[in-house]
Amino acid sequence: MAAACAVTAGAVLLPLARATPDAGHPPVVREPASMAVAPAAPWVLTDTCPDPEASLRPSGLDGAAIARIKAAGKLVAGVDQNSFRWGYRNQAKEGGGLDGFDIDLVKAIAQDILGDPNAVIYRAIPTSQRVPALQEGRVDIVVRTMTINCKRLEDVAFSTAYFEAGQQVLAPKGSPITGYDTSLKDKRICFASGSTAEAALKSQSYGSVPVTVPNQLDCLVRLQLGEVDGIITDNALAAGQAAQDPAVQLVGSPFTREFYGVAMNKDASDLVRRVNKVLEGYRAGGNDSPWMKSYLKHLAPVLPGVTGPPAPKYRDG
Repeated sequence: MAAACAVTAGAVLLPLARATPDAGHPPVVREPASMAVAPAAPWVLTDTCPDPEASLRPSGLDGAAIARIKAAGKLVAGVDQNSFRWGYRNQAKEGGGLDGFDIDLVKAIAQDILGDPNAVIYRAIPTSQRVPALQEGRVDIVVRTMTINCKRLEDVAFSTAYFEAGQQVLAPKGSPITGYDTSLKDKRICFASGSTAEAALKSQSYGSVPVTVPNQLDCLVRLQLGEVDGIITDNALAAGQAAQDPAVQLVGSPFTREFYGVAMNKDASDLVRRVNKVLEGYRAGGNDSPWMKSYLKHLAPVLPGVTGPPAPKYRDG
Protein backbone atom coordinates (compact mmCIF):
# COMPACT_ATOMS: atom_id res chain seq x y z
CA MET A 1 0.00 0.00 0.00
CA ALA A 2 1.33 3.44 -0.84
CA ALA A 3 2.82 5.66 1.82
CA ALA A 4 0.43 7.87 3.69
CA CYS A 5 -0.38 11.26 2.35
CA ALA A 6 1.05 14.22 4.22
CA VAL A 7 -1.13 15.75 6.87
CA THR A 8 -1.08 19.32 8.06
CA ALA A 9 -0.99 20.51 11.63
CA GLY A 10 -4.32 21.18 13.32
CA ALA A 11 -5.47 24.07 15.44
CA VAL A 12 -3.16 25.46 18.11
CA LEU A 13 -3.88 23.82 21.44
CA LEU A 14 -4.10 25.87 24.60
CA PRO A 15 -2.34 24.77 27.80
CA LEU A 16 -4.47 22.62 30.07
CA ALA A 17 -4.13 22.05 33.79
CA ARG A 18 -4.33 18.37 34.72
CA ALA A 19 -7.19 17.18 36.88
CA THR A 20 -6.92 14.30 39.30
CA PRO A 21 -9.37 11.45 38.67
CA ASP A 22 -11.28 9.90 41.53
CA ALA A 23 -8.81 7.45 43.03
CA GLY A 24 -11.36 5.98 45.42
CA HIS A 25 -13.12 3.82 42.82
CA PRO A 26 -11.06 1.19 40.98
CA PRO A 27 -11.82 1.13 37.27
CA VAL A 28 -13.49 -1.99 35.94
CA VAL A 29 -15.02 -3.13 32.69
CA ARG A 30 -18.57 -2.03 33.29
CA GLU A 31 -22.06 -2.10 32.00
CA PRO A 32 -22.59 1.41 30.62
CA ALA A 33 -24.39 3.79 32.92
CA SER A 34 -27.54 5.52 31.82
CA MET A 35 -27.19 9.03 30.44
CA ALA A 36 -29.55 11.82 31.33
CA VAL A 37 -31.88 12.86 28.54
CA ALA A 38 -32.48 16.54 27.83
CA PRO A 39 -35.87 17.23 29.38
CA ALA A 40 -37.33 18.96 26.33
CA ALA A 41 -36.15 16.38 23.79
CA PRO A 42 -39.14 14.39 22.45
CA TRP A 43 -36.99 11.81 20.69
CA VAL A 44 -33.83 9.74 20.89
CA LEU A 45 -31.66 8.32 18.12
CA THR A 46 -33.30 4.92 17.77
CA ASP A 47 -31.47 2.03 16.14
CA THR A 48 -33.49 -0.39 14.06
CA CYS A 49 -31.30 -3.48 14.58
CA PRO A 50 -30.93 -5.47 17.82
CA ASP A 51 -27.74 -4.85 19.81
CA PRO A 52 -25.74 -2.86 17.23
CA GLU A 53 -22.76 -2.90 19.64
CA ALA A 54 -22.60 -6.72 19.49
CA SER A 55 -19.59 -7.79 17.43
CA LEU A 56 -17.92 -11.03 16.31
CA ARG A 57 -16.26 -13.10 19.01
CA PRO A 58 -12.51 -12.54 19.42
CA SER A 59 -9.99 -14.77 17.67
CA GLY A 60 -6.26 -14.71 17.03
CA LEU A 61 -6.49 -16.76 13.83
CA ASP A 62 -5.20 -15.17 10.63
CA GLY A 63 -7.41 -14.75 7.59
CA ALA A 64 -7.20 -12.89 4.30
CA ALA A 65 -7.29 -9.38 5.82
CA ILE A 66 -4.64 -10.15 8.44
CA ALA A 67 -2.45 -11.85 5.81
CA ARG A 68 -2.65 -8.76 3.59
CA ILE A 69 -1.65 -6.46 6.46
CA LYS A 70 1.28 -8.72 7.35
CA ALA A 71 2.41 -8.86 3.73
CA ALA A 72 2.34 -5.07 3.54
CA GLY A 73 4.23 -4.80 6.84
CA LYS A 74 2.09 -1.85 7.88
CA LEU A 75 -1.35 -1.28 9.38
CA VAL A 76 -3.09 1.58 7.56
CA ALA A 77 -5.25 3.49 10.03
CA GLY A 78 -7.76 6.26 9.37
CA VAL A 79 -7.53 8.72 12.24
CA ASP A 80 -8.15 12.32 13.22
CA GLN A 81 -5.35 14.82 13.72
CA ASN A 82 -7.45 17.65 15.13
CA SER A 83 -9.40 16.15 18.05
CA PHE A 84 -7.65 17.18 21.25
CA ARG A 85 -6.82 14.21 23.48
CA TRP A 86 -8.25 11.70 20.95
CA GLY A 87 -6.18 12.05 17.78
CA TYR A 88 -4.17 15.25 17.43
CA ARG A 89 -0.80 16.73 16.57
CA ASN A 90 0.99 16.98 19.91
CA GLN A 91 3.53 19.78 19.58
CA ALA A 92 5.13 18.67 22.85
CA LYS A 93 6.24 15.45 21.14
CA GLU A 94 9.33 15.39 18.99
CA GLY A 95 8.28 16.28 15.47
CA GLY A 96 4.76 17.12 16.60
CA GLY A 97 3.66 13.51 16.19
CA LEU A 98 0.14 12.13 16.48
CA ASP A 99 -1.02 11.42 20.00
CA GLY A 100 -4.21 10.64 21.88
CA PHE A 101 -6.55 7.93 23.18
CA ASP A 102 -7.44 6.66 19.70
CA ILE A 103 -3.79 6.67 18.64
CA ASP A 104 -2.84 4.48 21.61
CA LEU A 105 -5.45 1.93 20.52
CA VAL A 106 -4.11 1.91 16.94
CA LYS A 107 -0.64 1.17 18.29
CA ALA A 108 -1.98 -1.72 20.39
CA ILE A 109 -3.60 -3.25 17.30
CA ALA A 110 -0.38 -2.86 15.27
CA GLN A 111 1.62 -4.44 18.10
CA ASP A 112 -0.65 -7.49 18.14
CA ILE A 113 -0.75 -8.02 14.36
CA LEU A 114 2.75 -6.92 13.35
CA GLY A 115 4.74 -7.04 16.58
CA ASP A 116 5.54 -3.33 16.33
CA PRO A 117 3.35 -0.51 17.69
CA ASN A 118 4.91 1.90 15.20
CA ALA A 119 4.24 -0.23 12.11
CA VAL A 120 1.41 2.10 11.16
CA ILE A 121 0.61 4.36 8.23
CA TYR A 122 -1.70 7.07 9.53
CA ARG A 123 -4.16 8.66 7.13
CA ALA A 124 -5.92 11.77 8.44
CA ILE A 125 -9.50 11.58 7.17
CA PRO A 126 -12.48 13.93 7.70
CA THR A 127 -15.61 12.71 9.43
CA SER A 128 -17.50 12.36 6.14
CA GLN A 129 -14.79 10.11 4.64
CA ARG A 130 -14.62 7.46 7.35
CA VAL A 131 -16.92 4.99 5.59
CA PRO A 132 -15.69 5.66 2.00
CA ALA A 133 -12.07 5.25 3.11
CA LEU A 134 -12.84 1.72 4.29
CA GLN A 135 -15.03 0.78 1.33
CA GLU A 136 -12.42 1.99 -1.15
CA GLY A 137 -9.58 0.17 0.62
CA ARG A 138 -7.64 3.32 1.51
CA VAL A 139 -7.39 2.21 5.13
CA ASP A 140 -7.55 -1.09 7.05
CA ILE A 141 -9.21 0.36 10.13
CA VAL A 142 -10.79 3.61 11.26
CA VAL A 143 -10.17 4.61 14.87
CA ARG A 144 -11.70 8.07 14.98
CA THR A 145 -14.36 8.48 17.71
CA MET A 146 -16.78 6.68 15.39
CA THR A 147 -20.17 5.81 16.85
CA ILE A 148 -21.54 2.33 16.24
CA ASN A 149 -25.07 2.39 14.83
CA CYS A 150 -27.33 0.37 12.56
CA LYS A 151 -27.05 2.68 9.56
CA ARG A 152 -23.27 2.44 9.56
CA LEU A 153 -23.42 -1.32 10.04
CA GLU A 154 -24.98 -1.50 6.58
CA ASP A 155 -21.68 -0.25 5.15
CA VAL A 156 -18.90 -1.26 7.56
CA ALA A 157 -18.15 -3.69 10.39
CA PHE A 158 -17.34 -2.64 13.95
CA SER A 159 -15.39 -4.01 16.87
CA THR A 160 -16.93 -4.15 20.30
CA ALA A 161 -17.36 -0.75 21.95
CA TYR A 162 -14.28 0.84 23.49
CA PHE A 163 -15.82 4.09 24.84
CA GLU A 164 -19.22 5.50 25.78
CA ALA A 165 -20.25 9.06 24.90
CA GLY A 166 -23.34 11.14 24.14
CA GLN A 167 -24.38 14.07 21.97
CA GLN A 168 -24.40 17.43 23.75
CA VAL A 169 -24.39 21.14 22.95
CA LEU A 170 -21.25 23.29 23.17
CA ALA A 171 -21.85 27.05 23.38
CA PRO A 172 -20.03 30.23 24.46
CA LYS A 173 -20.22 31.06 28.14
CA GLY A 174 -23.06 33.53 28.64
CA SER A 175 -24.97 32.24 25.61
CA PRO A 176 -28.79 32.00 25.87
CA ILE A 177 -28.49 28.42 24.56
CA THR A 178 -29.31 26.07 27.42
CA GLY A 179 -29.02 22.69 25.70
CA TYR A 180 -30.67 20.59 23.04
CA ASP A 181 -34.03 22.33 23.37
CA THR A 182 -36.09 25.28 22.16
CA SER A 183 -33.25 27.68 23.01
CA LEU A 184 -31.70 26.59 19.68
CA LYS A 185 -34.42 28.40 17.70
CA ASP A 186 -32.92 30.68 15.03
CA LYS A 187 -29.40 29.87 16.27
CA ARG A 188 -26.69 28.80 13.82
CA ILE A 189 -25.71 25.31 14.95
CA CYS A 190 -22.60 23.63 13.56
CA PHE A 191 -21.96 19.91 13.08
CA ALA A 192 -19.75 17.66 10.97
CA SER A 193 -21.12 16.07 7.81
CA GLY A 194 -21.82 12.38 8.32
CA SER A 195 -21.90 12.69 12.11
CA THR A 196 -24.60 11.52 14.50
CA ALA A 197 -25.19 15.19 15.33
CA GLU A 198 -26.36 15.66 11.75
CA ALA A 199 -28.89 12.85 12.20
CA ALA A 200 -30.08 14.41 15.44
CA LEU A 201 -30.76 17.82 13.90
CA LYS A 202 -32.45 16.30 10.88
CA SER A 203 -34.85 14.55 13.23
CA GLN A 204 -35.43 17.54 15.52
CA SER A 205 -33.84 20.90 14.73
CA TYR A 206 -35.77 23.05 17.24
CA GLY A 207 -35.83 25.73 14.54
CA SER A 208 -32.05 26.05 14.43
CA VAL A 209 -30.09 26.99 11.30
CA PRO A 210 -27.77 24.10 10.33
CA VAL A 211 -24.15 24.77 9.42
CA THR A 212 -22.26 21.77 8.04
CA VAL A 213 -18.46 21.34 7.97
CA PRO A 214 -16.21 18.44 6.88
CA ASN A 215 -14.32 18.15 10.18
CA GLN A 216 -15.80 18.58 13.62
CA LEU A 217 -12.99 20.87 14.83
CA ASP A 218 -13.93 23.32 12.06
CA CYS A 219 -17.03 24.04 14.17
CA LEU A 220 -14.90 25.33 17.04
CA VAL A 221 -13.06 27.67 14.70
CA ARG A 222 -16.37 29.00 13.37
CA LEU A 223 -17.67 29.44 16.91
CA GLN A 224 -14.54 31.40 17.83
CA LEU A 225 -15.02 33.60 14.76
CA GLY A 226 -18.66 34.25 15.62
CA GLU A 227 -19.89 32.51 12.46
CA VAL A 228 -22.04 30.05 14.44
CA ASP A 229 -23.81 30.21 17.79
CA GLY A 230 -23.29 26.66 19.02
CA ILE A 231 -22.05 23.17 18.21
CA ILE A 232 -23.57 19.73 18.58
CA THR A 233 -21.10 16.87 18.90
CA ASP A 234 -20.07 14.00 21.15
CA ASN A 235 -19.53 15.26 24.67
CA ALA A 236 -16.24 13.37 24.78
CA LEU A 237 -14.95 15.47 21.88
CA ALA A 238 -16.57 18.65 23.15
CA ALA A 239 -14.83 18.31 26.51
CA GLY A 240 -11.50 18.51 24.70
CA GLN A 241 -12.65 21.55 22.76
CA ALA A 242 -13.77 23.28 25.95
CA ALA A 243 -10.28 22.60 27.30
CA GLN A 244 -8.79 24.25 24.20
CA ASP A 245 -10.99 27.32 24.57
CA PRO A 246 -12.08 28.29 28.11
CA ALA A 247 -14.62 30.73 26.62
CA VAL A 248 -16.94 27.82 25.67
CA GLN A 249 -18.72 25.20 27.74
CA LEU A 250 -20.98 22.16 27.52
CA VAL A 251 -24.62 23.05 28.26
CA GLY A 252 -27.64 20.92 29.03
CA SER A 253 -27.43 17.13 29.31
CA PRO A 254 -26.29 14.46 26.85
CA PHE A 255 -29.36 13.51 24.81
CA THR A 256 -28.09 10.30 23.23
CA ARG A 257 -26.14 7.29 24.39
CA GLU A 258 -23.44 6.25 21.95
CA PHE A 259 -20.52 3.86 21.78
CA TYR A 260 -17.29 4.24 19.83
CA GLY A 261 -15.96 1.24 17.91
CA VAL A 262 -13.10 0.45 15.56
CA ALA A 263 -14.55 0.36 12.03
CA MET A 264 -13.38 -2.09 9.36
CA ASN A 265 -14.42 -3.41 5.97
CA LYS A 266 -17.47 -5.68 6.10
CA ASP A 267 -15.53 -8.47 4.36
CA ALA A 268 -12.67 -8.41 6.91
CA SER A 269 -14.24 -10.68 9.54
CA ASP A 270 -10.84 -12.06 10.58
CA LEU A 271 -9.63 -8.51 11.26
CA VAL A 272 -12.78 -7.74 13.27
CA ARG A 273 -12.19 -10.81 15.43
CA ARG A 274 -8.52 -9.93 15.84
CA VAL A 275 -9.29 -6.37 16.94
CA ASN A 276 -11.81 -7.74 19.43
CA LYS A 277 -9.07 -10.02 20.77
CA VAL A 278 -6.83 -6.96 21.18
CA LEU A 279 -9.62 -5.11 22.99
CA GLU A 280 -10.11 -8.03 25.40
CA GLY A 281 -6.53 -7.61 26.57
CA TYR A 282 -6.68 -3.81 26.34
CA ARG A 283 -9.57 -3.66 28.83
CA ALA A 284 -8.15 -6.25 31.24
CA GLY A 285 -6.31 -5.35 34.42
CA GLY A 286 -8.43 -2.72 36.16
CA ASN A 287 -6.24 0.21 37.22
CA ASP A 288 -3.29 -1.30 35.37
CA SER A 289 -5.11 -2.01 32.10
CA PRO A 290 -3.79 -0.36 28.94
CA TRP A 291 -7.25 1.18 28.51
CA MET A 292 -7.16 2.88 31.92
CA LYS A 293 -3.55 4.01 31.52
CA SER A 294 -4.48 5.65 28.22
CA TYR A 295 -7.61 7.20 29.73
CA LEU A 296 -5.65 8.66 32.66
CA LYS A 297 -2.99 10.04 30.34
CA HIS A 298 -5.23 11.57 27.69
CA LEU A 299 -8.85 11.94 28.79
CA ALA A 300 -9.05 12.24 32.58
CA PRO A 301 -7.87 15.88 32.49
CA VAL A 302 -10.79 16.89 30.24
CA LEU A 303 -13.35 14.13 30.90
CA PRO A 304 -12.94 13.04 34.54
CA GLY A 305 -14.99 10.46 36.39
CA VAL A 306 -14.96 7.57 33.90
CA THR A 307 -14.42 4.35 35.85
CA GLY A 308 -13.77 1.91 33.02
CA PRO A 309 -14.61 0.85 29.48
CA PRO A 310 -18.03 -0.47 28.44
CA ALA A 311 -18.40 -4.24 28.65
CA PRO A 312 -18.15 -5.98 25.29
CA LYS A 313 -21.15 -7.58 23.60
CA TYR A 314 -20.73 -10.51 21.20
CA ARG A 315 -22.80 -12.24 18.57
CA ASP A 316 -22.37 -15.47 16.63
CA GLY A 317 -22.20 -15.47 12.84
